[in-house]
Amino acid sequence: MMEIGLVGKPNVGKSTFFEASTLAGAEIANYPFTTIKANMGMAAIRGRCPCTDLDVICSPKNSTCRGGTRIIPIELLDVAGLVPGAHSGKGLGNQFLDDLRQANALIHVVDISGSTDEEGNPVDRGSHDPMGDMEFLEREIDFWFDNIISRDWTKLSRTTESMHGKIEVGLSEKISGLGINVHQIFDSIIELGLDRDKPTKWSEEDLFSLASTLRKRAKPMIIAANKADRLDENDVKKLPEKVNNISIIPTFAEAELALKRAEHAGMLDYLPGEGEFKIKDPSSLSQAQTKGLDRIEAILNTYGSTNVQKVLESATYDLLNLIVVYPVEDEHKYTDHDGRILPDAHLVPQGSSAKELAYKVHTDLGDHFIKAVDCRTDMTIGHDHQLKNGDVIKIHANR
Repeated sequence: MMEIGLVGKPNVGKSTFFEASTLAGAEIANYPFTTIKANMGMAAIRGRCPCTDLDVICSPKNSTCRGGTRIIPIELLDVAGLVPGAHSGKGLGNQFLDDLRQANALIHVVDISGSTDEEGNPVDRGSHDPMGDMEFLEREIDFWFDNIISRDWTKLSRTTESMHGKIEVGLSEKISGLGINVHQIFDSIIELGLDRDKPTKWSEEDLFSLASTLRKRAKPMIIAANKADRLDENDVKKLPEKVNNISIIPTFAEAELALKRAEHAGMLDYLPGEGEFKIKDPSSLSQAQTKGLDRIEAILNTYGSTNVQKVLESATYDLLNLIVVYPVEDEHKYTDHDGRILPDAHLVPQGSSAKELAYKVHTDLGDHFIKAVDCRTDMTIGHDHQLKNGDVIKIHANR
C-alpha cells in the first residue's frame, strides 16, 4: 500500500493532523517531541465511485462508499519532529530520517501562525517566521541523502569505472533502502548533465545536487500550512501558492479533528473534505460544544473545508500521480466471485497498463494474463492498454 510520511519540526500540529486524518489516538501536547516513535495509521482519500454511473448498489470490500463517494484507505506515518541539524543527529534526527525511508511522498506540516520557534518551543504568535520552516526541512533531507550517497563514494565510483559498469546501477544498490529506483537515479544524472562514464570526476557539489534532485523525485512534498485559523483571513489569502515549487495549502487540523470526533461520537453527520456538517440533535449539545461548532462552521464557510482532506488527496493524486481503478470478475454484474459489487478500489500510477493491474490484483493473474475488458464500454483491451481514472476492468487469464 502507498505510504505518505507526515513531517515537520516539533509542536506544529503534526500529531493533530495525523489524528484528524486517522483517529488513531496519537499523543497530542504543547511541547517538543511529543511524538517519540513513529505512529502508523490508516487515513483515506475520496474518489468517485462508479456505482452512480453504472446504476448499481455497490458492496465495497477494501474501502467504503458514502453516497457515491468511494473512501479509499492510505497509510499515513507520523514521525518524530525534525529540527535543524537533524541529518547530523541533532534532536531525534536519526530516528526521524530512518522512519521516512519507504515513504512515497511527504506532507510537511508547518505552523503558519509563527507560534513555535525552530526547535518547536511555544513562542508568541507571529514572532517566528514560518517561511524559513518551509525550506529547512528540504535541506535536512538533502543533507541526509547526500551523507548516504557520499559514504564510500570514492570506492564505488572507481570500481564502476574500472569495471565499465553503470553508475546508476551501483548507486541504486547502495541507496535501495531509501525507496529510490534505478530509473529515478538515471533520470536525475541526465537532468544534471553528469558524465555517467566518469563518476570519479563528480565533485562534492555534484553529489549534493544529485542528492537534492533525487529527493525531489523520490520524496515529493506538499506543505500543510497548519494553524491557519490563528491568522486573519487576509493573511491567509496572502500566503503564496508555492515555495520552491512546492504547493502550500492553509490547513485547520484542529477543526477537522473536532469534526471527526463529533461524528465518531454520533453527534453529527460529516463527510471528510466537505464544506458542511449536520448536527443530529442540537438540543443535546453543551454551550461550549455549540460555540466550538459555530467557530468551525465559520472556517468552512470561509475556506470551503478544513483542507486536511485536500492535502491528503493532493499528495496522492497530484504528487504521486495515482488513479483509482476497480477490478471485477463479472464484467456484466461488476462483481467478484463472492457476488460483491465493485468490491475493490485500487490506487495505481497514472499510465499503468491492464497487465500491471493484473499483477497488482494477484501474481497469477499477471503471469497468465490473456486480455482485459473495459466494463463501461464492453470493449476488449490488450495488455499494454493504459488505464484511466475510474475504470472498471475485468481481467481474463489462462489458469
